[in-house]
Amino acid sequence: MLGPDEPRYAAVGRTMAASGDWITPRLWGSPWFEKPALLYWMTALGFRAGLDPDLAPRLPVALLSVGFVLFFGWRMRREFGDRAAAYATAMLATSAMWLGYSHVAVFDLPLAATLGACMLLVLSERRTRFEMAAAGALLGAALLAKGFVGCVLFLPALWRLRRDWKQIALIAAAAFVVAAPWYALVTARNGSAFIDDFFWKQQFSRFTTSELMHVRPVWFYLPVMLGAFFPWTPLGVVLLEERSIFRNERVRFLLAWLLWGLAFFSLSLNKLPGYVLPLCPALAALVGIGLATKRNPCQWLFALCGAWVWLFPIAGGKLPAILLHGLSQVNLDISPWWILPALASAILAGWLEAHGRRGMAAGLIAGLVAVFSVGIVFETYPVLDRTVSAREFWRTHPLAQCSEEINRGWRYSLDYYANRNLPLCK
Repeated sequence: MLGPDEPRYAAVGRTMAASGDWITPRLWGSPWFEKPALLYWMTALGFRAGLDPDLAPRLPVALLSVGFVLFFGWRMRREFGDRAAAYATAMLATSAMWLGYSHVAVFDLPLAATLGACMLLVLSERRTRFEMAAAGALLGAALLAKGFVGCVLFLPALWRLRRDWKQIALIAAAAFVVAAPWYALVTARNGSAFIDDFFWKQQFSRFTTSELMHVRPVWFYLPVMLGAFFPWTPLGVVLLEERSIFRNERVRFLLAWLLWGLAFFSLSLNKLPGYVLPLCPALAALVGIGLATKRNPCQWLFALCGAWVWLFPIAGGKLPAILLHGLSQVNLDISPWWILPALASAILAGWLEAHGRRGMAAGLIAGLVAVFSVGIVFETYPVLDRTVSAREFWRTHPLAQCSEEINRGWRYSLDYYANRNLPLCK
């Protein structure tokens, strides 16, 4: 467990599994209303299934990620054809932000998966009642994943459905059936404590005030989105070159999904990178459609992707130091030995694209990401275990009675593995 959030969320889920109270989230015995219940339920089910303290929180998120990517590919194939679906799915599954958040037990991916599946159902031109009921259920799940931000991000779908109020009513009813029972029960049990903390502090104050100390400039998410789509970022140029795709109403809906979410999050005072994860499926879909439409070769764009993908193992090697000291304090010098393989994959990707083998060029880059990801798991994760997480420390000091005030992430991680709230050492 890494950082201050993941071990706390996992501890809440473990408490749910042990206590059988699936309504009120509790952290070390006290009600904890920072987020709704979906991730806690997923974690609790992991513990009930007999998984260990590391797999129980993370495996459900990983499975949800895989399930959504498969659903995404299926819906893209149905709406835009095989080629667009193949490009978009490969890019989403191997983009830096989606891949990274599939490995951690926080709320961002459950929101992105549930809301994304809802939006993909609304996208269709052949919407059935069953699909709209499913879209409403998924919207309700998004409300249980991260609160009312799901409703805000759903607004482009209301515009798309504006001529069919029956479908809007069906979606609203299904969302209410899924989400309302938990909100009603947790409010009935906890009253103003839940309303004040969850609604006012965590939902509205997060957007309008600087109390949570995550204030960033309005342009913060522009570089974040460029990094989120890495190593495919250069291919975003295709959207400027293939503007004809925006004549399609479904493509305009994808663009509205992306731009509205980006505008909303940019206007919020508090900004964290993971907030924009629900926009990544829309971006991948748009670029995938653009690539499937584009007839002229774009070998230089693929060459850039082929070169930049080698930043993955470099970033993996620097990750422990970044998490310990912050990006600004880490030496980012790159060994010149990386230039040769980066140049080779750039030349190969560009050559494949220039010779009409775009699928192979994309497959080369996606394959490299997969290989590098496995390398990070086997090479970097053990270092994280020794230096960033408190798991290894607890294994060698299982009788520790207090926690050093090193940083919040270490303290909460140690509490999680100790399964109790350790006092600070005097």
